Amino acid sequence: RLLLHPPPRCRARPSSSRSPPPRSRSRRQRRARRAACGGRGSGGGVRGAGPSGGAGRRRWRRPARRRTARNYEVRDSQGVVWVWMSPASPPDAKKLPWFEPYARPGFTDLSTVHELPYDHSILLENLMDPAHVPISHDRTDWTAKREDAQPLAFDVAERTARGFAGHWWRERAPHLPNLLRFEAPCVLSNTLEFVDKDGKEQCFSAQFLCRPAGQGKSMLLVRFGSTASSPLVKVLPKWYLHQNACKVFEQDMGFLSSQNEVLLREKVPTKELYLNLRSSDTWVAEYRRWMDRAGHGMPYYFGHSTISPPPVPAVVEQAPAGAAAGISASFPAKGGAGTQHAPNPTNRYFRHVVHCKGCRDTVNRYTALKKAFVVLAAVAAAAAVLAATRQWKAVLLGAAAVLAAASYACGSVVSLITTNFIRTHRRL
Repeated sequence: RLLLHPPPRCRARPSSSRSPPPRSRSRRQRRARRAACGGRGSGGGVRGAGPSGGAGRRRWRRPARRRTARNYEVRDSQGVVWVWMSPASPPDAKKLPWFEPYARPGFTDLSTVHELPYDHSILLENLMDPAHVPISHDRTDWTAKREDAQPLAFDVAERTARGFAGHWWRERAPHLPNLLRFEAPCVLSNTLEFVDKDGKEQCFSAQFLCRPAGQGKSMLLVRFGSTASSPLVKVLPKWYLHQNACKVFEQDMGFLSSQNEVLLREKVPTKELYLNLRSSDTWVAEYRRWMDRAGHGMPYYFGHSTISPPPVPAVVEQAPAGAAAGISASFPAKGGAGTQHAPNPTNRYFRHVVHCKGCRDTVNRYTALKKAFVVLAAVAAAAAVLAATRQWKAVLLGAAAVLAAASYACGSVVSLITTNFIRTHRRL
């Protein structure tokens, strides 16, 4: 925040018998005095060209206002930039989250950033719900398969004022327990450790750093990492992995936005709306019970047994939860409204591309290549018309076809990065 301070005023000293009268001073002295006083003349105004000031006089201006900015402590910890926002207490480096898997040698990760059109609590619910992954993200998340859907077992090992932690595992694979840990207000991690066929210890970890961005909006930084890197990940470009991550969130976006709208409309605790099954929804219920204990320190919350609705509507905060939820829950069929540059909070271009430098550069680069190939294809086609021999006509027409295909391929890449995923039953 910039704090604007008024400029210091220059007050003329009262004339005394010792100082000469103003008329007796030289023009140079009067000019220097006016410059020191910020250009104020005897009348208190700014001198300039005019009927009374004379056409040849210099325009005197007031000095620029002094501006000051508040400084914040910034730290880079394991590839994440943290800002200490509290002006009352000094920065405490011990409060920075530390992710042990990311400090291991050979650990690599992929990071993506997303802006999502539903509340922060809805986002956390979705991230800590492993039961929906095989069904909702079948073959999109490369580890998710619909045939792997099965009951889950949960063990809550820790409950504190700062969050909770515990293990969960599939009933068919009890030897592979996952450690889930939630640390208020924005850190959720899920870690899986096991020994592979060669006897090496491997670690897969998912870190979710999410924060509210207003009513009905949230920001998310996702980090997926492992000690065993896949050769496919090394070959594929990062923009392809980013668009696949966007697709995962878009598969849940309509349902979660409508769920957000129901919570705001019904204004009842989640125990009256949710059917929490022990074999799938233990973490969701645990999170809502934690909000019962810690929600008094939040602007608004929806807990398992208690609620505190927002004091003002979302439209007052310029973050319309109802409008965003309505758009997302009833997104048009593919080919309808909601194009790339429409100011739509559910549009992938605004949810991810504008926040990701790599994807922005990729879109700009392929857009420029697309235009260049179109121009070259047109030039080759025109040259084929003017060519005298059949051989040159065939060569130029073939070149025009290849350039047109290259332009189409570049456009397909841009569309893949910027266009939302639409489920098959909702396409025209």
